Amino acid sequence: MNKHQLLGFLSMVLLGGLLASCIQPATTSPLGEPDEVTFVLDWVPNTNHTGIFVAQEKGYFAEEGLNVNIIQPGATYAWQAVAGGSAEFGVSFQEETTLSRAGEEPAPIVSIAAIIQHNTSGFASLAERDIESPKDWEGLRYGSYGGSFDEPTVRVLMECAGGDFSKLEIVTTGSTDPLALVQAGQVDLAWIFYGWQGIQAKQQGADLSTVMMSDYFDCIPDYYTPILITSQAMIDERPDVVRAFLKAVSRGYDFAIRSPDEAVDFLLKAAPEIDKELAQESQAWLSPRYQSDAPRWGEQKLEVWQDYSQWMADNGIIGQPIDAQAAFTNDFLP
Repeated sequence: MNKHQLLGFLSMVLLGGLLASCIQPATTSPLGEPDEVTFVLDWVPNTNHTGIFVAQEKGYFAEEGLNVNIIQPGATYAWQAVAGGSAEFGVSFQEETTLSRAGEEPAPIVSIAAIIQHNTSGFASLAERDIESPKDWEGLRYGSYGGSFDEPTVRVLMECAGGDFSKLEIVTTGSTDPLALVQAGQVDLAWIFYGWQGIQAKQQGADLSTVMMSDYFDCIPDYYTPILITSQAMIDERPDVVRAFLKAVSRGYDFAIRSPDEAVDFLLKAAPEIDKELAQESQAWLSPRYQSDAPRWGEQKLEVWQDYSQWMADNGIIGQPIDAQAAFTNDFLP
Protein backbone atom coordinates (compact mmCIF):
# COMPACT_ATOMS: atom_id res chain seq x y z
CA MET A 1 0.00 0.00 0.00
CA ASN A 2 1.28 3.49 -0.76
CA LYS A 3 0.27 7.10 -0.54
CA HIS A 4 -0.43 7.35 -4.26
CA GLN A 5 -2.65 4.27 -4.38
CA LEU A 6 -4.58 5.28 -1.27
CA LEU A 7 -5.25 8.76 -2.55
CA GLY A 8 -5.35 8.12 -6.30
CA PHE A 9 -9.09 7.95 -6.41
CA LEU A 10 -9.35 11.64 -5.47
CA SER A 11 -9.17 12.35 -9.19
CA MET A 12 -12.55 10.61 -9.38
CA VAL A 13 -14.27 13.19 -7.16
CA LEU A 14 -16.45 14.41 -10.05
CA LEU A 15 -17.50 10.83 -10.67
CA GLY A 16 -18.24 10.36 -7.00
CA GLY A 17 -21.53 12.19 -7.00
CA LEU A 18 -22.84 10.08 -9.84
CA LEU A 19 -21.75 6.85 -8.23
CA ALA A 20 -23.11 7.83 -4.84
CA SER A 21 -26.49 8.67 -6.33
CA CYS A 22 -26.79 5.07 -7.48
CA ILE A 23 -26.20 3.62 -4.02
CA GLN A 24 -29.17 2.25 -2.09
CA PRO A 25 -29.47 3.41 1.54
CA ALA A 26 -28.56 0.96 4.29
CA THR A 27 -31.40 -0.49 6.33
CA THR A 28 -31.84 -0.39 10.10
CA SER A 29 -31.85 -3.69 11.98
CA PRO A 30 -35.08 -4.79 13.68
CA LEU A 31 -35.52 -3.68 17.29
CA GLY A 32 -33.82 -6.05 19.70
CA GLU A 33 -31.35 -7.42 17.14
CA PRO A 34 -27.78 -6.17 16.57
CA ASP A 35 -27.49 -3.11 14.40
CA GLU A 36 -26.11 -4.13 11.00
CA VAL A 37 -23.22 -1.83 10.08
CA THR A 38 -21.16 -1.70 6.90
CA PHE A 39 -17.64 -0.35 7.21
CA VAL A 40 -15.55 0.36 4.09
CA LEU A 41 -11.76 0.40 4.23
CA ASP A 42 -9.70 2.76 2.12
CA TRP A 43 -7.55 -0.03 0.69
CA VAL A 44 -6.39 -3.55 1.56
CA PRO A 45 -6.10 -4.37 5.29
CA ASN A 46 -2.93 -2.99 6.89
CA THR A 47 -1.69 -1.64 10.21
CA ASN A 48 -3.65 1.61 9.82
CA HIS A 49 -6.67 -0.63 10.43
CA THR A 50 -5.43 -2.79 13.30
CA GLY A 51 -7.72 -1.28 15.94
CA ILE A 52 -10.74 -2.02 13.77
CA PHE A 53 -9.85 -5.69 13.44
CA VAL A 54 -9.05 -5.90 17.16
CA ALA A 55 -12.55 -4.59 17.88
CA GLN A 56 -14.01 -7.18 15.54
CA GLU A 57 -11.96 -10.18 16.70
CA LYS A 58 -12.22 -9.43 20.46
CA GLY A 59 -15.97 -8.91 20.28
CA TYR A 60 -16.02 -5.20 21.14
CA PHE A 61 -18.51 -4.47 18.36
CA ALA A 62 -20.79 -7.28 19.51
CA GLU A 63 -20.68 -5.96 23.08
CA GLU A 64 -21.97 -2.64 21.76
CA GLY A 65 -24.84 -4.30 19.90
CA LEU A 66 -23.26 -4.02 16.46
CA ASN A 67 -22.75 -6.54 13.70
CA VAL A 68 -20.03 -4.90 11.57
CA ASN A 69 -19.33 -6.02 8.01
CA ILE A 70 -15.81 -4.83 7.09
CA ILE A 71 -15.28 -4.61 3.34
CA GLN A 72 -12.65 -3.31 0.93
CA PRO A 73 -13.57 -0.64 -1.63
CA GLY A 74 -14.62 -1.70 -5.11
CA ALA A 75 -16.00 0.51 -7.84
CA THR A 76 -17.37 2.73 -5.07
CA TYR A 77 -14.89 4.16 -2.60
CA ALA A 78 -15.43 4.67 1.11
CA TRP A 79 -16.42 8.34 1.07
CA GLN A 80 -18.84 7.71 -1.80
CA ALA A 81 -20.46 4.76 -0.04
CA VAL A 82 -20.82 6.73 3.20
CA ALA A 83 -22.12 9.84 1.42
CA GLY A 84 -24.63 7.76 -0.54
CA GLY A 85 -25.86 5.72 2.43
CA SER A 86 -24.76 2.20 1.47
CA ALA A 87 -22.19 2.21 4.28
CA GLU A 88 -22.43 3.69 7.74
CA PHE A 89 -18.69 4.20 8.26
CA GLY A 90 -15.45 4.27 6.31
CA VAL A 91 -11.76 5.15 6.23
CA SER A 92 -10.87 8.37 4.47
CA PHE A 93 -8.33 11.23 4.65
CA GLN A 94 -8.47 14.88 5.63
CA GLU A 95 -7.32 15.82 2.12
CA GLU A 96 -10.17 13.86 0.58
CA THR A 97 -12.78 15.09 3.04
CA THR A 98 -11.73 18.71 2.54
CA LEU A 99 -11.99 18.35 -1.24
CA SER A 100 -15.35 16.59 -1.07
CA ARG A 101 -16.80 19.27 1.24
CA ALA A 102 -15.58 22.13 -0.96
CA GLY A 103 -17.71 23.58 -3.74
CA GLU A 104 -21.39 24.33 -4.12
CA GLU A 105 -22.66 20.87 -3.11
CA PRO A 106 -20.52 19.56 -0.22
CA ALA A 107 -20.56 15.81 0.33
CA PRO A 108 -22.37 15.03 3.61
CA ILE A 109 -19.43 13.25 5.26
CA VAL A 110 -17.94 14.01 8.67
CA SER A 111 -14.68 12.90 10.27
CA ILE A 112 -15.35 11.27 13.64
CA ALA A 113 -11.80 10.19 14.61
CA ALA A 114 -8.18 10.58 13.55
CA ILE A 115 -6.69 7.11 13.16
CA ILE A 116 -3.16 8.54 13.37
CA GLN A 117 -2.57 11.79 15.22
CA HIS A 118 0.12 13.25 12.94
CA ASN A 119 1.06 12.95 9.27
CA THR A 120 3.37 9.96 8.75
CA SER A 121 3.85 10.30 4.99
CA GLY A 122 7.07 11.19 3.22
CA PHE A 123 8.83 11.44 -0.13
CA ALA A 124 11.16 8.55 -0.85
CA SER A 125 14.07 8.27 -3.24
CA LEU A 126 17.03 5.91 -3.49
CA ALA A 127 19.66 6.74 -0.87
CA GLU A 128 22.36 6.89 -3.54
CA ARG A 129 20.89 10.19 -4.73
CA ASP A 130 21.95 11.79 -1.44
CA ILE A 131 18.72 13.77 -0.93
CA GLU A 132 18.81 15.96 2.18
CA SER A 133 15.87 18.31 1.53
CA PRO A 134 13.19 19.06 -1.09
CA LYS A 135 15.67 21.46 -2.75
CA ASP A 136 17.59 18.38 -3.86
CA TRP A 137 14.61 17.19 -5.91
CA GLU A 138 15.71 19.48 -8.74
CA GLY A 139 16.41 17.39 -11.82
CA LEU A 140 14.49 14.35 -10.56
CA ARG A 141 11.41 12.62 -11.98
CA TYR A 142 8.50 12.59 -9.53
CA GLY A 143 5.91 9.82 -9.85
CA SER A 144 2.59 11.63 -9.43
CA TYR A 145 -0.76 9.87 -9.21
CA GLY A 146 -2.36 13.01 -10.70
CA GLY A 147 -4.45 14.23 -7.76
CA SER A 148 -5.32 17.89 -7.44
CA PHE A 149 -3.22 18.50 -4.33
CA ASP A 150 -0.25 16.36 -5.39
CA GLU A 151 1.78 18.85 -7.43
CA PRO A 152 0.97 21.85 -5.17
CA THR A 153 2.28 19.88 -2.19
CA VAL A 154 5.57 19.12 -3.93
CA ARG A 155 5.86 22.68 -5.24
CA VAL A 156 5.38 24.25 -1.80
CA LEU A 157 7.90 21.88 -0.22
CA MET A 158 10.51 22.65 -2.87
CA GLU A 159 10.00 26.40 -2.74
CA CYS A 160 10.05 26.35 1.05
CA ALA A 161 13.46 24.64 0.93
CA GLY A 162 14.79 27.11 -1.65
CA GLY A 163 14.38 24.80 -4.64
CA ASP A 164 13.14 25.46 -8.18
CA PHE A 165 9.94 23.48 -8.80
CA SER A 166 10.26 24.01 -12.57
CA LYS A 167 13.32 21.77 -12.51
CA LEU A 168 11.33 18.78 -11.24
CA GLU A 169 9.90 16.50 -13.93
CA ILE A 170 6.37 15.25 -13.16
CA VAL A 171 5.57 11.75 -14.41
CA THR A 172 1.94 10.67 -14.00
CA THR A 173 1.88 7.08 -12.75
CA GLY A 174 -1.80 6.76 -11.86
CA SER A 175 -2.45 3.90 -9.43
CA THR A 176 0.81 2.12 -10.27
CA ASP A 177 2.97 1.60 -7.19
CA PRO A 178 5.40 4.54 -7.52
CA LEU A 179 7.89 3.12 -5.04
CA ALA A 180 8.21 0.03 -7.22
CA LEU A 181 8.91 2.43 -10.08
CA VAL A 182 11.58 4.13 -7.97
CA GLN A 183 13.23 0.80 -7.32
CA ALA A 184 13.05 0.00 -11.04
CA GLY A 185 14.59 3.37 -11.94
CA GLN A 186 11.54 4.57 -13.90
CA VAL A 187 10.92 7.50 -11.51
CA ASP A 188 13.18 9.02 -8.85
CA LEU A 189 10.75 10.20 -6.18
CA ALA A 190 7.57 8.76 -4.61
CA TRP A 191 5.08 9.89 -1.96
CA ILE A 192 4.55 7.08 0.56
CA PHE A 193 3.19 6.22 3.99
CA TYR A 194 6.41 5.42 5.80
CA GLY A 195 4.77 3.18 8.40
CA TRP A 196 3.92 0.59 5.75
CA GLN A 197 5.76 1.03 2.50
CA GLY A 198 8.90 2.57 3.93
CA ILE A 199 9.27 -0.43 6.21
CA GLN A 200 8.40 -2.77 3.37
CA ALA A 201 11.18 -1.29 1.23
CA LYS A 202 13.68 -1.69 4.07
CA GLN A 203 12.75 -5.35 4.48
CA GLN A 204 13.23 -5.84 0.75
CA GLY A 205 16.74 -4.43 1.03
CA ALA A 206 16.00 -1.15 -0.73
CA ASP A 207 18.12 1.67 0.70
CA LEU A 208 15.89 4.75 0.72
CA SER A 209 16.24 8.38 1.65
CA THR A 210 12.91 9.76 2.87
CA VAL A 211 11.97 13.41 3.39
CA MET A 212 9.19 13.25 5.99
CA MET A 213 6.26 15.67 5.90
CA SER A 214 6.60 16.08 9.65
CA ASP A 215 9.89 17.91 9.11
CA TYR A 216 8.14 20.57 7.02
CA PHE A 217 5.01 21.46 8.97
CA ASP A 218 6.14 25.09 8.83
CA CYS A 219 5.63 24.87 5.06
CA ILE A 220 2.52 22.69 4.89
CA PRO A 221 0.40 22.36 8.03
CA ASP A 222 0.00 18.98 9.68
CA TYR A 223 -3.21 17.15 8.82
CA TYR A 224 -4.99 13.92 9.73
CA THR A 225 -4.48 11.00 7.40
CA PRO A 226 -6.20 8.56 7.62
CA ILE A 227 -9.47 9.28 9.45
CA LEU A 228 -12.76 7.55 10.23
CA ILE A 229 -15.85 9.04 8.59
CA THR A 230 -19.60 8.76 8.81
CA SER A 231 -22.45 10.70 7.23
CA GLN A 232 -24.25 13.72 8.61
CA ALA A 233 -27.44 11.66 8.35
CA MET A 234 -25.99 9.05 10.72
CA ILE A 235 -25.04 11.76 13.20
CA ASP A 236 -28.50 13.31 13.00
CA GLU A 237 -30.61 10.16 12.87
CA ARG A 238 -28.60 7.36 14.53
CA PRO A 239 -26.21 8.99 16.99
CA ASP A 240 -26.44 5.97 19.30
CA VAL A 241 -24.92 3.76 16.58
CA VAL A 242 -22.13 6.26 15.92
CA ARG A 243 -21.34 6.40 19.64
CA ALA A 244 -21.40 2.61 20.00
CA PHE A 245 -19.20 2.15 16.94
CA LEU A 246 -16.59 4.61 18.18
CA LYS A 247 -16.62 3.13 21.68
CA ALA A 248 -15.71 -0.28 20.25
CA VAL A 249 -13.13 1.09 17.80
CA SER A 250 -11.51 3.23 20.49
CA ARG A 251 -11.10 0.13 22.64
CA GLY A 252 -9.51 -1.59 19.67
CA TYR A 253 -6.95 1.15 19.09
CA ASP A 254 -6.26 1.53 22.81
CA PHE A 255 -5.47 -2.18 22.85
CA ALA A 256 -3.20 -1.82 19.81
CA ILE A 257 -1.37 1.05 21.52
CA ARG A 258 -0.79 -0.95 24.71
CA SER A 259 -0.19 -4.38 23.16
CA PRO A 260 1.11 -4.06 19.57
CA ASP A 261 2.51 -7.60 19.44
CA GLU A 262 -0.82 -9.15 20.35
CA ALA A 263 -2.87 -6.65 18.33
CA VAL A 264 -1.08 -7.41 15.07
CA ASP A 265 -2.04 -11.07 15.47
CA PHE A 266 -5.70 -10.05 15.22
CA LEU A 267 -4.93 -8.16 12.00
CA LEU A 268 -3.09 -11.20 10.60
CA LYS A 269 -5.96 -13.48 11.58
CA ALA A 270 -8.41 -11.29 9.67
CA ALA A 271 -6.05 -10.81 6.71
CA PRO A 272 -3.69 -13.82 6.54
CA GLU A 273 -2.45 -12.72 3.12
CA ILE A 274 -0.40 -9.94 4.76
CA ASP A 275 3.33 -10.54 5.14
CA LYS A 276 3.79 -11.35 8.84
CA GLU A 277 7.20 -9.72 9.33
CA LEU A 278 6.09 -6.55 7.56
CA ALA A 279 2.94 -6.33 9.70
CA GLN A 280 4.86 -6.89 12.92
CA GLU A 281 7.52 -4.27 12.24
CA SER A 282 4.96 -1.81 10.91
CA GLN A 283 2.80 -2.31 14.00
CA ALA A 284 5.71 -1.71 16.35
CA TRP A 285 6.48 1.54 14.52
CA LEU A 286 2.89 2.75 14.23
CA SER A 287 1.29 1.84 17.59
CA PRO A 288 2.83 4.74 19.57
CA ARG A 289 1.82 7.11 16.78
CA TYR A 290 -1.92 6.33 16.84
CA GLN A 291 -2.54 8.62 19.80
CA SER A 292 0.86 10.30 20.10
CA ASP A 293 0.47 13.51 22.14
CA ALA A 294 -3.35 13.69 22.00
CA PRO A 295 -5.30 13.36 25.28
CA ARG A 296 -7.13 10.34 23.83
CA TRP A 297 -7.06 8.27 20.68
CA GLY A 298 -8.98 9.79 17.78
CA GLU A 299 -9.25 13.37 19.04
CA GLN A 300 -9.07 16.11 16.40
CA LYS A 301 -8.35 19.83 16.65
CA LEU A 302 -10.29 22.58 14.91
CA GLU A 303 -7.09 24.45 14.01
CA VAL A 304 -5.74 21.43 12.13
CA TRP A 305 -8.82 21.42 9.90
CA GLN A 306 -8.81 25.20 9.54
CA ASP A 307 -5.11 25.48 8.74
CA TYR A 308 -5.06 22.74 6.11
CA SER A 309 -8.25 24.01 4.47
CA GLN A 310 -6.74 27.50 4.33
CA TRP A 311 -3.55 26.06 2.82
CA MET A 312 -5.59 24.31 0.14
CA ALA A 313 -7.41 27.56 -0.67
CA ASP A 314 -4.19 29.60 -0.67
CA ASN A 315 -2.70 27.22 -3.22
CA GLY A 316 -5.71 27.12 -5.53
CA ILE A 317 -6.71 23.53 -4.77
CA ILE A 318 -10.14 24.65 -3.54
CA GLY A 319 -11.88 27.95 -4.17
CA GLN A 320 -12.22 28.95 -0.54
CA PRO A 321 -11.75 27.35 2.89
CA ILE A 322 -14.44 24.92 3.98
CA ASP A 323 -16.49 25.19 7.15
CA ALA A 324 -13.94 23.33 9.26
CA GLN A 325 -16.21 23.08 12.28
CA ALA A 326 -18.75 21.09 10.27
CA ALA A 327 -16.13 18.73 8.80
CA PHE A 328 -15.31 16.87 12.01
CA THR A 329 -16.55 16.11 15.51
CA ASN A 330 -15.11 14.73 18.74
CA ASP A 331 -18.57 14.38 20.29
CA PHE A 332 -18.80 10.60 19.90
CA LEU A 333 -15.39 9.63 21.23
CA PRO A 334 -15.56 7.90 24.62
